[in-house]
Amino acid sequence: MCGRTACSLGADNLRRACAYRDRRGRRRQPEWIQAERYRPSYNKGPQSSGPVLLSRRHLQQDADSSERVLMDMRWGLIPSWFKKDDPSKMQFNTSNCRSDTMLKKSSYKGALLKGKRCVVLADGFYEWQQQSGGKQPYFIYFPQTKDATAEGKEGDEEWRGWRLLTMAGIFDCWEPPAGGEMLYTYTIITVDASKDVSFIHHRQVRAGSGVMPAILDGDDAIRKWLDFAEVPTQEAVKLIQPTENIVFHPVSTFVNSVRNNTPECLAPIELGAKKEVKTTPSSKVMLGWLKNSQEGSPQKKENDLPRWTSQFIHSPSPKKTSANMLQQWLGKEGEPAAKKHKA
Repeated sequence: MCGRTACSLGADNLRRACAYRDRRGRRRQPEWIQAERYRPSYNKGPQSSGPVLLSRRHLQQDADSSERVLMDMRWGLIPSWFKKDDPSKMQFNTSNCRSDTMLKKSSYKGALLKGKRCVVLADGFYEWQQQSGGKQPYFIYFPQTKDATAEGKEGDEEWRGWRLLTMAGIFDCWEPPAGGEMLYTYTIITVDASKDVSFIHHRQVRAGSGVMPAILDGDDAIRKWLDFAEVPTQEAVKLIQPTENIVFHPVSTFVNSVRNNTPECLAPIELGAKKEVKTTPSSKVMLGWLKNSQEGSPQKKENDLPRWTSQFIHSPSPKKTSANMLQQWLGKEGEPAAKKHKA
């Protein structure tokens, strides 16, 4: 399942990281809808809110369905037909939605058939491997390119920072029975775990329950998933497949508590050593960068962030052999690299 994510970019940088080409080939950045509600986090759990992409036509009927907007939605889908006055009274866990049942279960079927498809954005997600001494957390994300840390020029709109993980989701809009503000919520679609993630899930996979988020790799897949007016549901669901284009590294058990929301959550550790974030000079540099990456901080300056030439415009994904961006931040060879399991 996908029960914990991180999304540490601030609102403005999320827009830049999500730049895309519209139907006419024009370079666009998605407009934020109520950006002030968004809060970056290194440790997001269900019932918290997070950033999603969706077609503007869901909010404006005469809009081009290929135009994208960003919204902060609550994680855990509340169907529009839910009749109780408090969404917390929802008896089922709707943070994840199995791809093989999403067109059968009433919580998701109606929204999906109405084209309420979204892309859930994250730096990556966390999974826990069951071990004899307890559970070991891992951080899972897209491979990063060698030039991902290159600084852009002053005023450059292109993004050269972390490549965001783009997960397929379904959203819905619930209105309180007595009236009031509409609540937008989403669920992350899951698929059977790929070989790489099954390494983490190995015990659960043998029992048939190892799953991972459905990841949309590249802008063509994102475009088709979001453009509900041009791509019908039966075509869109063909995009929901496991991907092997991911890397991961072990992280500290510090992330186990959702209350912990600092860069230490996703910093690499070495297994076999104490499961704590290293305090070497190089790791301090990386942790310092991560702390500054939260634009909500009063000290944040836009140009302090590494930039990525828009991940959505420049597809396909980098090869799995591309350098690990976190290791580059550490600035020292020999620090733990992103690990790939080989069958």
